[in-house]
Amino acid sequence: MKVLHIHFGKEGGAERFFVNLVNALHDRGVEQRMLIRPDRSWRGEIEGCGKVYEGVFRRISLSRFLLSARMHMILRDFQPDVIMSWQLRASRFMPNYRKARRISRLGDYPEHLGYYTNSEILVCLTPDIAAKVREFGWTRAIEIIPNFTRAVPALAVSRQELQTPEDAFVVLGMGRFVKRKGFDTLIRSIAGVAGAYLWLLGDGPEWENLKALVDDLGLQGRVRFPGWQTNAYSYLAAADAFAVTSLHEPLGNVCFEGWGAGKPTVSSRAEGPSWVMTDEEDALMFDRGDADGLAAALSRIRDDAGLRQRLVEGGRRTLEQRFSEEAITQTYLRLFRTGSSAP
Repeated sequence: MKVLHIHFGKEGGAERFFVNLVNALHDRGVEQRMLIRPDRSWRGEIEGCGKVYEGVFRRISLSRFLLSARMHMILRDFQPDVIMSWQLRASRFMPNYRKARRISRLGDYPEHLGYYTNSEILVCLTPDIAAKVREFGWTRAIEIIPNFTRAVPALAVSRQELQTPEDAFVVLGMGRFVKRKGFDTLIRSIAGVAGAYLWLLGDGPEWENLKALVDDLGLQGRVRFPGWQTNAYSYLAAADAFAVTSLHEPLGNVCFEGWGAGKPTVSSRAEGPSWVMTDEEDALMFDRGDADGLAAALSRIRDDAGLRQRLVEGGRRTLEQRFSEEAITQTYLRLFRTGSSAP
């Protein structure tokens, strides 16, 4: 089987899952090629899985015609059985190549279906996204396939490197610094958890605002910004709790990272987390934007060793039963072979 991936994303959870799936398919003998944007920090993580092409897609630019010419060359040379486009920009570039099964993976709720003219099948992360697609009038195939994580216990980074006491209670959050991720709520919550430290991994347009909020709250001594990390697992290994604080989250890979690393997780009741997580069993849930509720949940985790263990065990169980790498990868393989993810 030969799969061509088109992915024009930058940095974030969607990119982490792209890397995870490409590697999982490679491990199972799938021949792949990948068309991505130039200078991606994660390129090295997929180079061993097949030939990597680089290109930039802009609707009104000469680069679009150059990229189209390159796509024709790739199709002629590779002759893929499956073409998989990742998110909106790549789906606009999906070729009308009838010899391959053409699949678009939606990472979020679509605003319209104009990008998917050449797609035969839409992969949605949750039933809620699939329902929205149907509301827009999509009559072709839809499959619901969530993410998985490859997070495993890793060698912990030194707390000393992040100017953090060895005995401190450390909360970790990560993702793109955009408003929808709710990192301002996470920062405000730390002010309500005495002695807690926050490591906030990532980068993005909200960085200056988040840094200003830390300064306004007088939390400079307890909040660290290590920047964007392609391998966040070493930071997770050194933390005590993991927080998902999104105001809107269809089903980011971030939902599974804490579980995969064996850390107790707290999460907002955003769309995706509400579907995959069960309050008090595998996570503690709080209302979106509720800094006091998040602070209370973090305090409970800090103070109750039995609760920490129960949440860790519950998260591991949920991953194994519903979101394992093997189960999700086999679902994609069935889709590639038959056009249906059903066993």
